[in-house]
Amino acid sequence: KIGERNSRAPPANVESPQATRSLRESMGGSPYTSGWGLVFFISVAAAVALSCLSCKGDGTGKGGHGPDREFRAFQRTYLAVYYLAMLADWLQGPYVYALYDSYGFSSHDIAVLFVGGFGSSMVFGTFAGAAADRIGRKTCGLLYAVLYILSCMTKHYKDYSMLMLGRVLGGVATSLLFSTFESWLVCEHNARGYDSAWIGDTFSLAYFGNSVAAILAGVLAEMAASAKPLTPSAEGSTVHFGGFTAPFDLSIAVLVLLLGALLILWNENYGGSSSATKASGAPAESLYRALRALARDRAILLLGTCISFFEGSMYVFVFKWTPVLSGGGDERPPYGLIFSTFMVLAMCGSSIFGIASTKYRPESILLVIFAVASAALAMPAISYSVPLNYCCFLLFETCVGVYFPAMGMLKSQLVPEEVRATVYNIFRIPLNLIVLGVLLNSLSQFVAFSVCGSMLAIAAVCMHQLGSMHVRGYSSRSGKDSDLDNFSDTDNTV
Repeated sequence: KIGERNSRAPPANVESPQATRSLRESMGGSPYTSGWGLVFFISVAAAVALSCLSCKGDGTGKGGHGPDREFRAFQRTYLAVYYLAMLADWLQGPYVYALYDSYGFSSHDIAVLFVGGFGSSMVFGTFAGAAADRIGRKTCGLLYAVLYILSCMTKHYKDYSMLMLGRVLGGVATSLLFSTFESWLVCEHNARGYDSAWIGDTFSLAYFGNSVAAILAGVLAEMAASAKPLTPSAEGSTVHFGGFTAPFDLSIAVLVLLLGALLILWNENYGGSSSATKASGAPAESLYRALRALARDRAILLLGTCISFFEGSMYVFVFKWTPVLSGGGDERPPYGLIFSTFMVLAMCGSSIFGIASTKYRPESILLVIFAVASAALAMPAISYSVPLNYCCFLLFETCVGVYFPAMGMLKSQLVPEEVRATVYNIFRIPLNLIVLGVLLNSLSQFVAFSVCGSMLAIAAVCMHQLGSMHVRGYSSRSGKDSDLDNFSDTDNTV
């Protein structure tokens, strides 16, 4: 990760070297028999217990009954495809930087490659989301798989231009991943007339399984990368095989399975009056209508602010957690075990949402989550204690696990179906700007986490306002195509 190259030692006036060393030694030793391992096993036990509690919920909807067999079959249809899509993405993440580094590119050159990826996601991804609302979500799911396969193939080339092309293709694919699949789910759920309360259960299972996929991907990618060293196909050739390219080959195999699953399991749906009826108009019209929705509806604008600030803080955390937990010492902590612990805590968060969603609205849940996350990420700005910061990071990862299913449920209620995928990608524009700002600037630990704490505090304020707007009945607009024509120019105008 880029952030690994920006570690800094704690200043002398915050904590003495002797105190830092003693704290680090308490977490030292063999990974699984040390403090790191103890935290991991406690997290696993908590995840199992919370999962059992979540499964005991009756899933009762507004009609007083729980999900039936037909809904469970539909749920499996979505989750099978979603898990494959996320597994393919997770297989690539840990080895992108490592592969570029093994090709001999400088840190600056690698940073430019990352900027190219996030920049393409910001620019082209918005139009990709508009296309999904017009040409179909299943079609764009297939496009995601094809673009990501091409992106993975470029990783075999020790050629900067080819690698940049791969980053651009990957950026567009990522935008499709985080908008198309969720849009298909919400549209299909509403079109089939299922209870609106049941969609929260699907989101909870989706993000619980996403964390499992992340852990599985880490194990599989490590095995693949270790099987054979990075080797040129011929002497002097730019094409390489083995080593850090192997996880990308494994991702291609999963993406091929995804193509088959999409073709067999999913029907097409669009952003229109009927899930099976192709929407009229060009993608540019969908983009215009999405921007009009943002301009006219204060609830959607507040929602987008919350998403951008929370997920922007999450990306800053991704870039910065490794140097923070290194603590400026010579001994490297077990990053793989720490990452697995983070994913287990995210699973705990998904289960917590499954339990809380039966009693509380998503706005109420997210308000608490933003407040807790703000405190958790503000602490590393003033603390250089490795154990304390690690505890804060564990708390934040739990919040991440609650956030995604809760936000998915809230978005399903607020965003008009006709421009759903387009709006989802517009939400990612400020998010990508935040990521680019982090990549292009070497932020200190104090600055990075002060910004995170502030953004999450603003997100909490915005969510409080959204909660207070609930009494005005905004959630009743969910999935209606007339939404864009019936927005009040007086009540909700910013």
